[in-house]
Amino acid sequence: MTDPKNIIAFQGVPGAYSHMSCAAVKPEMTPLACASFEEMILSVQEGRAGLAMVPVENSIAGRVTDIHHLLPESGLFIIAEHFQPVNHRLLAPKGASLDTLVEVHSHAQGLAQCRKRLHKLGLRQMVHPDTAGAAKDVAAWNDPKIGAIASSLAGEIYGLETLVENAEDAERNTTRFLVMSREAETPPLSDMAMLTTMVFTVRSVPAALYKALGGFATNGVNLTKLESYMRPGSSASAQFYVDVEGHIDSPAMQLAMEELRFYCEDGAV
Repeated sequence: MTDPKNIIAFQGVPGAYSHMSCAAVKPEMTPLACASFEEMILSVQEGRAGLAMVPVENSIAGRVTDIHHLLPESGLFIIAEHFQPVNHRLLAPKGASLDTLVEVHSHAQGLAQCRKRLHKLGLRQMVHPDTAGAAKDVAAWNDPKIGAIASSLAGEIYGLETLVENAEDAERNTTRFLVMSREAETPPLSDMAMLTTMVFTVRSVPAALYKALGGFATNGVNLTKLESYMRPGSSASAQFYVDVEGHIDSPAMQLAMEELRFYCEDGAV
């Protein structure tokens, strides 16, 4: 039996880009397929897996829906990031062709990343929980009218043929993943480039966000990402997701964080 510490969880089925990311980052660990993001995070929380491979944004389609509101409440810590090249293929059962194809199944992100190509082909787009899962189902249905957008690995695993290579609308399509653990792993302070991620809610006072972020500007700390989103079941206040350049223990970051905390109701780094 595999030690849970040597298991890395991902959302999807074998052949998913998350699965490929697990193999790229932690080839020595055993991948654990999960049906949903919630199940993936829960597997780490409950100790059934040591790490989770969490997709957060794509260079074409933007942030991954429904993941940001799970991060603050997860109690997990980001210990690494990974940028996974995404090369979509239009897959179909053996004997199918672009002439027989009527509809295509894939994750919403996969469809969004191939939207122009699929529209040009006149294919009906059907949303599936994940890309590789769509390939698995298309193989099981064995219908020449139905295809899938998924990875070449998914095509190999489920015995599908490639009708279109590089089906994505833009070159250098990339998905950013966060490797998350129950235990924090803060690297020692050094000259190495670092990125710190935080999620917070500001106090209900005028210009609170402006003032909360002001400390980063005055201390020369660069923000590389700022997003807002509403927490499920609440319309009272937005949460903010921020990526900043710098080590959390650096003097400049500590001064910036002191000002941020003063204007925040809650937050997590």
